[in-house]
Amino acid sequence: MRFFIALEIPDESKFELEAVQKRLVELVPNFKPSFPDKLHLTIAFVGEEPESLTERLVEILRRAAEGISGFSVTPAYLDGFPHLHEAKVIWIGVKGDIDKLYIIRHRIKDGLVNLDLGVDERRFVPHIALGKVDQLVLNAYQEREFEKLELQSFKPIRVNSIKLFESIPNVGFHKHNTLAEIKLK
Repeated sequence: MRFFIALEIPDESKFELEAVQKRLVELVPNFKPSFPDKLHLTIAFVGEEPESLTERLVEILRRAAEGISGFSVTPAYLDGFPHLHEAKVIWIGVKGDIDKLYIIRHRIKDGLVNLDLGVDERRFVPHIALGKVDQLVLNAYQEREFEKLELQSFKPIRVNSIKLFESIPNVGFHKHNTLAEIKLK
């Protein structure tokens, strides 16, 4: 199974993000948006592992959530991987109560290391991937329009749980099945 751990985005926020995706399609002709129902904020990508690992991953999530109360994050700025000016993925970063998100991420990372699973050592930047793009090179007009997108106000996203997902390849993108949901305090 291909596992990842993430925060699910509520429908109200998905509608706001879908409006950003539509504008990006207008600005960047080769932008391929993620399906709105697949939008999420990844905390950790576990990768291809045996199904028998599921219960141990759920236990890692339980420990990561201990003592953490619900919190909010708010979409705030556009960026990309490897960077915005030559992005292969365009994403929206979040601000707000992200200290709790970092605590959860570190606890999950420690749990994965204890299971001898590979862990991404790059700096964790909380974000929601909006879609993929081929050979993006931003011009001045696009950059100004991206800045306008960032100036809009987004509603905070309330985080009350963390989820373990299974990712199944499905025509260019992946289908996501929720395997477990751990509620925050």
